[in-house]
Amino acid sequence: MSRDSMYFGIGSCLVVSAGGMQVLARKAAGAGTWYAHHVYPVLVATWGRIMGLFPFSVVEIGLYLLIAGSMAYAGWFWRKPKRVASRGIFVGGLLLFLYTANCGINYYADSFAKTAGLETGLYSREELISLCEFLLEKVNETAVTEGYQGNERAWKAEGVQAMKGLGETYPALAGFYPMPKEVAVSWILSIQQLTGIYSPFTIEANFNGSIPNYNIPHTICHELSHLKGFMREEEANFIGYLACVNSDHPAFRYSGYLTGWVYAGNALAREDWEAYVKLQEGLCDQARADLVKNNEFWNQYEGKVAEVANQMNDVYLKINDQKDGVKSYGRMVDLMLGYYKTDLIKQ
Repeated sequence: MSRDSMYFGIGSCLVVSAGGMQVLARKAAGAGTWYAHHVYPVLVATWGRIMGLFPFSVVEIGLYLLIAGSMAYAGWFWRKPKRVASRGIFVGGLLLFLYTANCGINYYADSFAKTAGLETGLYSREELISLCEFLLEKVNETAVTEGYQGNERAWKAEGVQAMKGLGETYPALAGFYPMPKEVAVSWILSIQQLTGIYSPFTIEANFNGSIPNYNIPHTICHELSHLKGFMREEEANFIGYLACVNSDHPAFRYSGYLTGWVYAGNALAREDWEAYVKLQEGLCDQARADLVKNNEFWNQYEGKVAEVANQMNDVYLKINDQKDGVKSYGRMVDLMLGYYKTDLIKQ
């Protein structure tokens, strides 16, 4: 067997294996949940632990090397299209298999709400206003000026500690967490309107260190939650919220409550603009300033690239059974309402 045929064969097997795993997770009841609770934790504790030994984002550096290497390889062997194609199929198959094993299957596991026994349903306008009033009070109580710059190591460590602490209440979140990693070239995430990203290829929680300070703690916990098999974005947002508001670190509590206020406040603004405006006027000066900085930061990255990235993310979510696409992010409000209604928030 020639090397070209070998690479083509292995790559094809990896593609078929990934497809079979996807079909099994989607069609076999309980398969995704079993995998997320029994197989994926082993991958995090091994492959994720190894990748965690590197102080930089392995997937980020790997991406740059892959792009440069692929271009150089294709340029060098452009007269041997079969060789280039076979290697391309092998690399593509390997990446697809890693994505499926370390991410894709988990989309079909039980939700965090079900695992945690958290019931959600329909809520009244008055309940939404009550939640917003609670969050507003907490934002004003916890507002701090501490920034990420100069506290990088402490904030990363606190993200891990906050998630481990939440694991004491919710066993599905207990266990090992690798250190979250700030990407070196934050512009790549910013231009896509992304605060962070989970890498299924290296099992790393990456975040954008250039975003406004208040958003960083919640983003760190959000991305770490994916390493427990909870891939749905609205649930990762909610888990990040819980980890932050239950943290002992002032900046993390503030991040959680202000992020919660933004989501709940936006929902209230759509439901009752006058009630939202009245509550919004009660925000403290620090929170107001942070939200203004947040808008200014993201406004500078608006454009065609951001629009395309948003459309791609929408398609990605729908492919992975989040049928509302980017609208599914609003479901975090229902989760907060369910949590708030059962009086589980530590006041």
